[in-house]
Parts: sequence; structure tokens; C-alpha cells
Amino acid sequence: MQRAILLLLCALYSKTVSGCELLGRFDMPSLFKQGDIMIGGIFPVFNKETSRTSAFKSNPPGVECVGFDLRSFRWTQVMIFAMEEINKDPALLPNISLGYRILDSCGSPSNTLRAALTLASRPEETESTSPCPPAISALIAASGSTRSLTAAGALGPFQVPIVSYFSTCACLSDKTKYPTFFRTIPSDYFQAKALAALVRRFGWQWIGAIQSDNDYGRNGIQAFTEEVKKHGICIAFVGTILRTYSMDKMLDVVEIIKHSTVKVILAFVAEGDFYPLMQEVVKQNITGIQWIASEAWITAARPSTPEMYQAFGGALGFVVQKMAIPKLKPFLTSISPYADPSAAFVKDFWEMMVGCTPDPPGEHTGTKAVHEVCTGNETLTNSQDVFFDVTELRVSYNVYNAVYAIAHALHQLVFCQPAGGKVMKPCLNLSEIQPKKVTDHLRRVNFRNQFGDDVFFDANGDPPASYDIINWQLRDGQVQHVTVGHFASAANGDYKLSIKDEDIVWRTGEMVPKSVCSNICPKGTRKAQIKGKPACCFDCIPCADGTIANSTGAADCTPCPLEYWSNKRKDECIPKTIEFLTYVEPMGIALTVVSLIGASLSLVTMIVFICYRETPVIKASNSELSCFLLFSLLLCFLCPLTFMGRPTVWTCMLRHTAFGVTFALCISCVLGKTIVVVTAFKATIPGKKAAAKFGPAQQRIIVCSCTLIQIVICVLWLKLNPPFSDMVFRYSNTKIVLECNTGSEVAFYAVLGYIGILAIICLALAFLARKLPDNFNEAKFITFSMLIFCAVWITFIPAYVSSPGKFTVAVEIFAILSSAFGLLISIFAPKCYIILIKPEKNTKKHVMGKL
Repeated sequence: MQRAILLLLCALYSKTVSGCELLGRFDMPSLFKQGDIMIGGIFPVFNKETSRTSAFKSNPPGVECVGFDLRSFRWTQVMIFAMEEINKDPALLPNISLGYRILDSCGSPSNTLRAALTLASRPEETESTSPCPPAISALIAASGSTRSLTAAGALGPFQVPIVSYFSTCACLSDKTKYPTFFRTIPSDYFQAKALAALVRRFGWQWIGAIQSDNDYGRNGIQAFTEEVKKHGICIAFVGTILRTYSMDKMLDVVEIIKHSTVKVILAFVAEGDFYPLMQEVVKQNITGIQWIASEAWITAARPSTPEMYQAFGGALGFVVQKMAIPKLKPFLTSISPYADPSAAFVKDFWEMMVGCTPDPPGEHTGTKAVHEVCTGNETLTNSQDVFFDVTELRVSYNVYNAVYAIAHALHQLVFCQPAGGKVMKPCLNLSEIQPKKVTDHLRRVNFRNQFGDDVFFDANGDPPASYDIINWQLRDGQVQHVTVGHFASAANGDYKLSIKDEDIVWRTGEMVPKSVCSNICPKGTRKAQIKGKPACCFDCIPCADGTIANSTGAADCTPCPLEYWSNKRKDECIPKTIEFLTYVEPMGIALTVVSLIGASLSLVTMIVFICYRETPVIKASNSELSCFLLFSLLLCFLCPLTFMGRPTVWTCMLRHTAFGVTFALCISCVLGKTIVVVTAFKATIPGKKAAAKFGPAQQRIIVCSCTLIQIVICVLWLKLNPPFSDMVFRYSNTKIVLECNTGSEVAFYAVLGYIGILAIICLALAFLARKLPDNFNEAKFITFSMLIFCAVWITFIPAYVSSPGKFTVAVEIFAILSSAFGLLISIFAPKCYIILIKPEKNTKKHVMGKL
């Protein structure tokens, strides 16, 4: 594009011996004043062109700029006012006059290009012999980012510095593309941060966006989108509009708004682009939307009407800080078409403000309206129009600072020192001023203006960011732009947002409006993304068992620690129930009672045996071994009591070793009795003396040695890998089962196996002696008891392995009690029956009697 512009400029000039010969020009109306140093200006005095113009022709039939903009016209007057102030200031550019040439951009990039090319040529009022130099040293332009991009592209090859007062696109901060571009309004990079901070401040998660179909709108929405996405905020839609769009395209955007669920919409658009859409929104009575505005339209006068307030009331937006320029009002009220009848735009201004035309009827004025001819006595001195209100200037203040920034750069260039110091002679001839040198000095500009504000540019040519937050409010029937907060950026990239919530008037008088695609997930639930929809649209899924979400809006559920479980609401981890077999629960009570009954019966039986130890029945059953057996059974019945209660290291070691030793003692006694019976049987066979060799001493050795082996196994078990208290989680998600871990499975089954071996030996020996001829056949009862014992412990193993939690302990206790009762009843019940119920049978004759 730059090469094309260069070719066009070269086509405009033909190099001759005497210098440059102008081949043609764009005939554009301008505000002009000759000065020692010329500064150009481009403003959208008319905000719309009905058609493009052709090169070297002035407004062909059917083509004209329409829509005189008072706001933009005031910007031109602020530029002129600032220059006149500087020309009168003895400390700034003394003895040097600034001149200006101000053109209309007509609100379009094409007309901006024509204006830039016109400014690149020498005005007719001046002559030069220099080889095609630009006619201006600096340019103040333009009011829109796209138009500034056009101007920068046109004048960039000449290194002409451009200072914009109302172009905010972050793309213009790219110094590789636009090295001579500066601005006195903050970049959209900061406005995007400010808008994102505002959205976050009020918790809006689901918003719509409308952009101008140009660099300003597209880049602004892109920067905003990138910023809000960092915080999980979603853009529901992006509508695109432009002032030149057909009504059908505008209606398409309106339909998107009507059918969307968003309650907050950001309009990052120029006022001229947005106004037609605003009219349609009001026409279709679309209300209930909180509008967020960019700086381009939030304080614009045209849409700030009670009619627009119906739909856009309560709008929030950012604008540069306001400033009052008191001396400006007399200058504005002194504007008159009679002072300079050839001055462009002044007649149109006069017709709009006064309502009459200073020209004779039929003379062209640039507007279509026909007014009466003025008398010449009209004045603006007492006008109350908002045009003359200079107390809240924003963009006008940017224009003012742009003029002064250029003046300070020129002062440093010409006098080789900042303004305000001792007045010295110029160190540079004015003819030697080159735009590139002005650009270099603009980069170093840093001064404090008469209002106390520091004016400087950062490395990107941008000023520091500082915004007021504006709220549309209806007061006394008029729309007021009320300041409700402030946003300022810091050098470290941070920012500060302050808002007075109580000062804000919302869209329908309600509190802060809510705009979400999906309501925030309550505690105990997590977000589940809906396929094909933005991240802000989700379902709320209850947390799985064992996981919680103790805050609202949780993305994931957090697993509870191993010893905790989720409550019913899934918002808190609560300790799991501790489970073990206790004495106080029904099953514990029942087992305790049975255990004590068994112990009592064993004790009572032992007492009976001691009391009747001289009777034939007792003598025949070997009273010493019987008492040993009863004592061991007593211990076996008491052993289950160690299996109940909270497991500890000591109770775990005690329960398993006590069980193993007591049952080994018990079965050893039974084994001794069995051997006695077998030897007694063999003693009845002639020639056999086995009974004599197996007396009381041998019986004690059998019992002690068999028990001692079990004791050795238990000692090794306790020494190498003892049982311990363990928390088991596998049985239930909501419970922790406290049980005794055997430590060594090998040792545990060795203890059981040893008892089983003793029992099998007893069973085998007793089976061999089952047909003894005595009425009191001891071998039969031992056989039966051993069958019960073996059956119990054989069924115990699978039941023990498969029983969960405390039932494992209950199964083990049940096996102990069952086998103990089997031994007690099978071996001692018949004897007690004879001793206590049938004493007449307790005789030697009956005991030795034949069947």
C-alpha cells in the first residue's frame, strides 16, 4: 500500500528545473492559516459520505459529505485555539508562528486518504523549490483507528509524525509498522483490560459482543476476548455492524440479540456505526439488557436522548478523563461566518446553531436544509447549547494535548532545549526542519501542561491509561453521563479499578444484573461441560461418593482422605465410622454370655470332678487328665473375650497366642486321654504291658511336650512378625474396620495346622478304640468330640476368609466356642449325668460291665 501511495504522490508532481510542478489536487474544503511551521489536521466534520469521489474532481453530482457533526467541529476549533495560545506564549516557540491546515475526513477511510494526500502537497498559498517535500511538519489525525491506519500508511514513507486524539486500536502501537504514530488517547489494549475488569467486577460470565466491521471494532473485541478468556468468561456471540451496512444486516444482528440468553452486551463500535442499530433496538422495544460501551459512543451526544434511554439506560463504559478549558468558551462563542466568509464548515455550523444562513438564498452550503437569510445581528454569546460547555472535555482535551505535544517537540528541535527554560536563539533554521526530526523529538516529549497533567509517550507512542467509568442516568428528563468510578494502569502492568456501586443506576432499577449461561454449581456438585457449547455452559453433576466440592462453581470434586468419607450433601469429608466387635452390641453381648456360660460350665464340671474324684466313673476317666482338660476348656471359653473390644497391639498378640496355646493344651489333654484308653484296651490282651509303661508321668510329658511345641511356634511368631492392630478399608466405603492383622499368615496357619494335627491324631487313636466292651466307653465320646472339633474348624477356614469386617472375628469366636462346647459336652456330659442324675450307675461293676 505504501508503494502505491508513493507512486501516486510521484504522479501528482513532475520534477522540473525550478522544483515541483503540481499536476493536480484534490479539491477539499479546509480551515487554513499560514505559519512559520505548518501542522495538519484531519477531523470527521461531516460523518458520512454518500458515495466515493473521483480523483481531481470536487464533489461530482450525487456525491457529498452529509451529517454535520458539532462534536467534531469543536475538535477543529480546539486545535485552532491551542495554536493561538501557543503563538501568544513567549516561553513556547517564541517568535515562531504555528500555522494549520484542517481537512474533513467525512468519516471514511477513502476521504481520509484524500485528505492525507492533500496535506502531503503544498497548499496553493505557498511556493517551494524543494524537491517534493511534505507541506506539514506534523499531523493531528484521525478520529477512528481505520482512518488513522490509512493516514499513517499514506504519510509514513515521508516520516511525518501523526498524533491521534481518538484512535485506540492496539494495532497502531506496532512500531515496526507505524514508527511515526503517536496518540493522546490510551490504546485499546488498556481499554480491553478495563472492560474485562469491569465484567469480572460484577460477576458477568456470559456476554454478547457487537463490533464495528473495521480495525477499531475487530481489534478491540479480539483484545477483550483474549483478556476475559483468561478468567473463564465466555462470549456468546459477536455481531458485526457498520454505518454503510444495509438494513437487512442490521436486522440480523437485532435477531441475534433477541434470541440470545445473554443479559450483558458489549458494544465496541463507533457511534456512527452503532446509532442505526440503537434506533432499531428501541423500535423493537428490546429491553432488559445491560449495555457496556466503548469510549467511542458512551458520551456521544446523538444517542444520549430520553428515547434511547428506554433500551440503553444504565449503560456503563469507559472514557478518558474529563478536563475543563475555561478560556475555550469565549473562543467558541466568537465563531462567526462574517469574520472569515471563506472559512470552511463555519456556515454549516452557523446554520445549525442559529437557524439561518449567512449566504444569499441559493448559494451552496453543504447541507440540504434551506434556512432564512441571517440579518447579521445574530450572536452566540448567550447560547446555552452543550457545544459551549467546556467543563467536561474529553476528546477535545486529547486534541489540545496533541497540539501542545507537537509544539514542545518542535521547541526542543528548534531551540535544542525543553520549553520553559531560558529563552535562547534557535539552534536550527526553520527551513531545516524535517518530519523525521520532529518524530524523534516527539518520542522524548515529557512535560506538565497548565492543568497539572503529565504529557508523554511510552515506547509504543501511547500515553498512560486513565479512564473514567460512565453510567447513563436520566435526570430531569435528560440523559446524563455520570462518573461512577475510575480505572488507571500502572507502569508494572497492573491496574486499579474503583467503582462506587451505590452511584450506579442499572438498566431496570434492579441490583447488579446477572448474566450467566449456566447457574453456578452449588456445593457438592461439579461442572460438566456441555458438548458443543462454550465453557460457561455446563451441567452440575453431583460428586461421586467419597469426593466433595466444598465451594461453589467447582470444576472437579476432591477425593476425601483415606480415613474420611463424603457426607450426604457431598460438601464435607467426615470421619468414617470405626467398626470393631464390641461388648455392648447385641452380637458381642451374645458371644460374651455364651463364653461365660461355657467357662462356668467348665468350672462347675471341674468342681464336680474334684468332689467325686474317688468314684468309679471319675477314676475310670483319669481324673488328673480330666481336670487338666477342664482347666484348658475353661481357658478356651475365656479366650473369646480377648477377641472383643478395640484391637490394640497387646490384645492382638494376646488373642492369637492365647487361642493357640489353650487349644493346644486342650487337644494335648484329649490326646493323653486317648492314649490312656488305647493302652488300657491293649492291656486286656494277654502278654501286653503297655498300660504299665504309660502312667501319670508319661501322660504329663505328653501334655507338656505337645503344648510346648505350640508355645515355641507362638514365640517365634511374636518375635519375627507379630500380629498388630490394622485399619481395613476394603469392606466398606463408609467404615473403617479395626481388626488384628495376623502379621504372618504362615504363622497363623501353622498354629491352626498344629492344632489340627493333634486333633487328627486323637481322632485316629480314638477310632481304633471305639469298640471297647466297657459300659463307659471313653473312646466313643472322644471320637465324637473330635469329629465335632474337626468339622467346626474345617468349616471355619472358608467362613473366616469370606466374612467381612467384624464378622470375621465373630466367626473365629463362634468356632472357638463351638469346638469347646463340643469337647465339654461330648466328653463330660455323660459322666456328669451318671454322677449327678444316675448315681446308682456310678459303680465299678456297672463301669466294667459287659454290653
